[in-house]
Amino acid sequence: MELSGARPRVSLVTIALAYLRVGATAFGFAILQQLKAVALGRGWLTEEEFNEGLALVQLYPGPIMVDLTAYVGYKLRGVLGAVVATTCFILPSFILMLALSALYFALGNLPWVHPLFLGLEALVVGILAQITLDLGARNVQSRAQAVIALAAFAALLFKINAILIVLGALALGALFIRPEAKGGSKPRETKSTSTTRRQWAGIGIVVAVVFAVAGFAWSLQSEIGAMGLVFFKIGAVAFGNGTTIIPLIQADVVDAQHWLSLNQFADGIALGQITPGPFLITAAFVGYKMGGVFGATLATFAMFSPSFAMTLIFTEIFARLRNLKPIRGALAGVLASFVGLLAVVILQLGGVALTTPAALALAAAAFVAVRWFKLDVVWVFVGGIALWAALLGLGIR
Repeated sequence: MELSGARPRVSLVTIALAYLRVGATAFGFAILQQLKAVALGRGWLTEEEFNEGLALVQLYPGPIMVDLTAYVGYKLRGVLGAVVATTCFILPSFILMLALSALYFALGNLPWVHPLFLGLEALVVGILAQITLDLGARNVQSRAQAVIALAAFAALLFKINAILIVLGALALGALFIRPEAKGGSKPRETKSTSTTRRQWAGIGIVVAVVFAVAGFAWSLQSEIGAMGLVFFKIGAVAFGNGTTIIPLIQADVVDAQHWLSLNQFADGIALGQITPGPFLITAAFVGYKMGGVFGATLATFAMFSPSFAMTLIFTEIFARLRNLKPIRGALAGVLASFVGLLAVVILQLGGVALTTPAALALAAAAFVAVRWFKLDVVWVFVGGIALWAALLGLGIR
């Protein structure tokens, strides 16, 4: 029995078409607004349910927008609805990233390509600087958070494993940070025992598939398999949005395994920014470099599937725990650590991208455009790369 009116029964085709549209047209911070418009504008969820889902998906690792999509799909049609919604949300950007990756690695040796991408990398540095400042303003508001952020910065500089840094911040936050709990809404519905059993059976199948693919990656005993396991690991422990997860990807893909150069990694970040849908589709770029379409598919599945499974589980059993202070403190500690980790990424990317006065000026212009003029990052990239191409044509680098 539902407590606040019957939820509309939405067909899987309707869910698929709605999220294909969002995945093909939503960029950056506008993704949240479009996801909200779909769920509330169509009457699929109440505003209280949507806000509850937004709070819920911040309690565990994984890219928030993808997990929020899974949450809405799960509330509408259970496990199958979550699979359809999430797949259709990711699919447009995945296809576009495949095409861009193929072009990038096919044309990468042409003499005009590298100078052009140096401008793209400078834009990435400027935009990441703004994102880091914004993240710091929201997540470094106490002495304990500042200490965690600085400790994370120093630890990554000294090459301490990024996953260990995140886990340490999680523990420190749970112990020493006590943010105020926020009130929440009551669940909209009470499910029958038979419905709950069916849903748990579906969740069990999802978890089994995730572990099966991880086992398959391990059985390959190859660099492609190792790459898959790296993304499974990152997807299972990294909190926040796509940008906050960048340092963990760089730590493995660039610093530890050397699968990509720092320049290539910066280019992959840029391509992830200019494609619609989830920013972490950059995983497909890495995967394509390692193993073509198969590698891109494996990397994408590994990046998003662990938190997808967690979304189904947490929606069932942990929604009422989101306001417990140790849990909120742990999340606050992790997000504070990402400020320090991102600062290291900016230093490293800046060292390879900002090697000329023109590149430094372009990065500064991108920072100003996003921070003070509030321009969408897509237009910053389009305008910035056009300006950079014009400068190259004049012989200015």
